[in-house]
This record gives sequence, C-alpha cells and structure tokens, in this order.
Amino acid sequence: MNFLKRLLTSGNGRPVAIGILLWTLLINALTELPPTWPDLPWPADKVVDAVGSPFITGRNLLFDGYQKEHARKPQSQPVTIVAIDEKSLQELGQWPWPRYRLAQLLDAIAAHQPAAVGLDIYMPETDQTSPDKVALGLGPEHKALAQQLRQLPPNDTRLSAALRRTPSVLSAAGFDFKAFTTTEGMRTWPVTLEGGERLPVFVRRFDQVLASLPELQAAASGQAVVSVDLENGVVRHIPLVMNLSDQPVPTLAIEMLRVATQSPSVNVKLSPAGVTAVEVADLSVPTLPKGDIRLHFAKHADMASRHVSASDVLSGKVNPEMLAGKLVLLGLTGAGLNDMRTNAIGETVPGIEIQAQVIESLFDGRIVLRPQWLKWAESLALLCIGAWLIWYIPRPRSAFAIYIRKVPQAGLWLTLGTNAVIAWIGLQVFIRTGYLFDAASFFLVLSGVMGSLVSSALAEMDIQKKAKLLVQQEAQKTAQSATPV
Repeated sequence: MNFLKRLLTSGNGRPVAIGILLWTLLINALTELPPTWPDLPWPADKVVDAVGSPFITGRNLLFDGYQKEHARKPQSQPVTIVAIDEKSLQELGQWPWPRYRLAQLLDAIAAHQPAAVGLDIYMPETDQTSPDKVALGLGPEHKALAQQLRQLPPNDTRLSAALRRTPSVLSAAGFDFKAFTTTEGMRTWPVTLEGGERLPVFVRRFDQVLASLPELQAAASGQAVVSVDLENGVVRHIPLVMNLSDQPVPTLAIEMLRVATQSPSVNVKLSPAGVTAVEVADLSVPTLPKGDIRLHFAKHADMASRHVSASDVLSGKVNPEMLAGKLVLLGLTGAGLNDMRTNAIGETVPGIEIQAQVIESLFDGRIVLRPQWLKWAESLALLCIGAWLIWYIPRPRSAFAIYIRKVPQAGLWLTLGTNAVIAWIGLQVFIRTGYLFDAASFFLVLSGVMGSLVSSALAEMDIQKKAKLLVQQEAQKTAQSATPV
C-alpha cells in the first residue's frame, strides 16, 4: 500500500496519469483500426482483445443509445411490404405455398405497375406440388389422370413467366460453407468497379450461395444477396456490396433501385482505403471501407403502415396507391416462418423490414456516418484534453486542487458530470449531422486520467495528514519530557 501511494504521489501524480493516458489512447485506437491495416501480431492481438472489450462494448452501446433517443423519422414512403402473414396463411394455407400461387400474387402486384418487386424468398428446389410431380405419385389405376397432369405447365414454369412479366429481383443467401442446396455462384447483372480491378479482400465474402432455381434466376430482372452479419446478435451494419467468390454482388435494396431505374449496372467506387461509395442511376451512397453502411433505424410502429397482407392483394382489397410506382418487398412475416432480427434500437423485427428500412434510408438520405478521420480527430482531442488535465489538476493552487482538499468526494461527481456533458454533445452531433461521436471512449480515457489524478491528490493529502499528526505527536512527547515532576 505504501508503494502504491509513493507511486501515485511521485511527480504530483503526473507520470502515472501520463502512462494511463497513453495506454488507454493506444488500446482505443487499436480497437478501431482501418481494415487496410495489417492484423496485429501475437500477442498484441490477444492483449487488445482482452483489454479493448470495454471500448468496443461501450462504443456500440453508446451508438445504439443515440438511435434509441433519436430514431429515424421516415420522410417518404417509397417501399411497401407485401407480407405473407398470419392472415394470409389462415386464408390460403400453410407455407410453402404452391408456386402457381406465388405467380398469381406476383401478377396481382404487377397489375398495379410497381417500380420493382423484391422477393425475400429462396427457392433452390423444384416445387413438389407441381402437376408433373404429383403425377409421379399416382398409381397405375390413375394412368389417365397422370397423363393429363403431365400436360399441364409445371408450377416453376408458371412462376418464371410471372417473374418475366414483373420487374422482379430474387434474393439469395451467402454461406461460408458448402451445403446440399448451395452453389458456388449465381446469375447476376453487372457490377462495375471504378478505381480497382476487384473488391478489397476485407469486403464481406461468401464462397457459397443459396439461390433460387436457374430457371427462376433467368426469368428475374435482377438478383441480390441479402445476408447480414450480426454483432453480438444485433444488426447494425448493412452491406451494399459483397463478394461471392470473386464476383461482386449487390444487396437487395441496391439491386431493386437498379431494376426500378432500368440502369445497366451498379457502380462501386474504390480507393486505397477500400470502398468509398456505391452508385446506381443518380444515387451515390457513401460507405464504410468494407462497402457497408450503419443503418439509422426507424421504430417498428412507424413502419406498420408499409405492410399489406398478401391475401388482400390476391383478393383485390388492397389500396392501389400502396403498390403503384412503389418498391415492393414480398416476404414472410408469419409466426415461425420469418427470420427475426434485433436492430440497434432494441426492437426484434422481421428481416424483410430491415430491407425496407435500407431502401427508405437511401431515399431519405439519412445514413449514419463514422468516417475514419473522426477517430483520429477524437484521439487528438483526447490527447489534448488529457494533457491539459495532467498539467492543471496537480498544481497546488489550481481551483480543482483546492476544491478537492475541501471536498474529497467531489472528484467522482466532477468526472461523471464532465462525461455526461460529453455524451450529450455526442447525441447533439448525431441528431444534427448523422455523425457518430464516440463519447464512450472519452468517458473511459478521461475517467482513467481523472481517477489517477484524484487518487494521487487524495494519497498526497493522506501522507500530509499523517505527517502532520506525527509532528503533533512528537511535539506532545517533547512537551511532556520538558515538564518538571
């Protein structure tokens, strides 16, 4: 304990505070390095993984908190979700539906002339309810019926025809491993690269894909990969472009915009730092170096008006304005059928709604931004503020030092108050500009520096108090020995 006190009070506590400042700044920077930088060598990577967790966790919680306090308010309604919901399943039967019914649903949507229709459904195998497949299961006594069934068009052929009549986009799922229904590639429309010959190696890559039947792929107007990676079970980033083996492929929102605008290709801008933007028609979306964006989520209640039931579309009960000229997403929302995802504002929603939010965010121009320069600006600001604190606080006549002597517990409240102000500033920056200011790192770094300096001041006060008490005791002993008996 005495060694710790001597260490804290050495040089008025400045050496320890400088060490804490530089160490925390280094760890903070290493937890958010540009993807172009090489991986950390062993054991540095293990140290950063072990010590950097508070910075990563705090940063994500803070950024999620910004969105909870200021969720996106939809400014437009370019997208409609045609939901295969509980109502549709009750009226039309369990999933999967025969594909002739999907063809009927597509034709019912196409009758209202949508801008594009995206199917968030995978169909890698032939429809087993198709007439020719049913004929295979009939016995010899039904030979005439089986022959009649074989003369009918297969359900997949009927769906292919509906896809050709509709500006349609099929979805596919990326896989990191080979499975029974996966393939190494799929049919896509051009993705041009500007500034490089191939996507950077750190762009999300899949070696296998779960796509629909080749017959359906050939009939659709476009195809896209809809897979997203979770961060501790939460969707925060959405890729706009991915790598399927060595084939660049777009995400669903971008491909639907390409089809809707009848653009010949999607353009990806590259720089030495990675992907800088994804462009389609006259829309240019700035991205993070990996070709992804941080999505600014709207609340589920604000998205409810975008949903229409598939059964209402088939029965003609839907408002035509919900489909005419819209980007229509067709997918599953029925209980137990859809892939539920937790978003950054803490709501668990169907995956198709996240795709809808991507489209709305692109239309509204509300993209959450965290450029790399902001990290270095934050680090420089932390270095300057920390250096000023280390210079100012230990000065014997500083207002802080005098106040700490009078109210020792005030250091904690001053630290918390300072960081609360910084967090409020971060929220205001997010609301006004869309930039993510990392107030969590300010809290961790400055708390470490302030805690060290306050501990040093308190340790010095304790030493002075004990020294004063010792002097008083020695004086009392001297006075007692000088008193005549």
